[in-house]
Amino acid sequence: MGLYIPQILSQRIILHLDMDSFYASVEMRERPDLRGKPVVIGADPKNGKGRGVVSTCSYEARAFGIRSAMPISQAFVLCPHAIFLPPDFPRYVKASADVIAILKSHGFSIRQVSIDEAFLDVSRLGTFPAAIDLAVRIKETILTQLGLTSSIGIAPTIVVAKIASDVNKPDGLTIVEPENLFAFLAPMPVRKIPGIGKKSEADLFGMGIRTIQDLAAYDIQALIAHFGRSSIALQGIATSIDTSEVKERECVKSVSRETTFTHDTDDEQLIAATIDALAEEVCRILSDESLHCRTITVKVRYQGFVTKTKSRTLPHYTGDPAIVHMCAHTLLRDIFDGRKIRLLGIRFSSFDKCDARQMTLTV
Repeated sequence: MGLYIPQILSQRIILHLDMDSFYASVEMRERPDLRGKPVVIGADPKNGKGRGVVSTCSYEARAFGIRSAMPISQAFVLCPHAIFLPPDFPRYVKASADVIAILKSHGFSIRQVSIDEAFLDVSRLGTFPAAIDLAVRIKETILTQLGLTSSIGIAPTIVVAKIASDVNKPDGLTIVEPENLFAFLAPMPVRKIPGIGKKSEADLFGMGIRTIQDLAAYDIQALIAHFGRSSIALQGIATSIDTSEVKERECVKSVSRETTFTHDTDDEQLIAATIDALAEEVCRILSDESLHCRTITVKVRYQGFVTKTKSRTLPHYTGDPAIVHMCAHTLLRDIFDGRKIRLLGIRFSSFDKCDARQMTLTV
């Protein structure tokens, strides 16, 4: 399949920086004795009986099959000799601010999308070799000044730069120039496109679409019939036609999910499982909409229609399910007083793109 490269893409150079195993790397920087060992950041595993999830882990822990958002009890089963540490968010926020300060010092348009990743529009450098030189300097500065490694992707589009930064982790540098865009994307599974989650992937598989090349070649009208008008932008990404800019995006006002129990309950296991399911559903919506949030609110309605809510605003936007789950459980513990619950809900707000829309799902 041939590929037409719009003139604007031949003039754009986008850099995406993604810190390597950020929380675990910060912990290992503070404690060099942890280097080379399986380190898991998250809830207390309590010898395999703990509740909560993995926030992140070192690459050594990943070798045992441990992944972010995995139940902490499962992580303990996979690697009981791993070093399990609670998250130290103030420390991570400080390290993140130090990284962003280094990026901002170069004077380019910047968009921080989470605590450990950001985009730079470095188009005014004019050439990809100049962008590569800058990327090398950025990586070296972060390593020498902060003791942390990072991976960078450079491409003419935001999405491809993000995909590229993940290709050679850790400590990677991947460059995709305009003439190589489609060749780079074509063989990749469709799940590599940000925003395509498990459900969307399964739907695409059912249509015979497994690779980005399959998606690029698929009849657009058939895609629209199945997925709606968003299919146009999705296929545009697959065919490298993406001109979105490095700037703060507009977003929905809030996204929420709530459920009413068939029978009022004080069963702590059922309540915890329900908040997990609600959080998972809203995380999926955020992923499909390519959104990140800062504020998480848990809502509890007791017998007698007494309703309590509690919120937490995070220091940075996040779409990380592990962080969301940990925050939701913390809020639930703070608000649950042992009485029987009639309704349980969760709401995400303060997004990185706002347009006055509001999405509420009730079951």
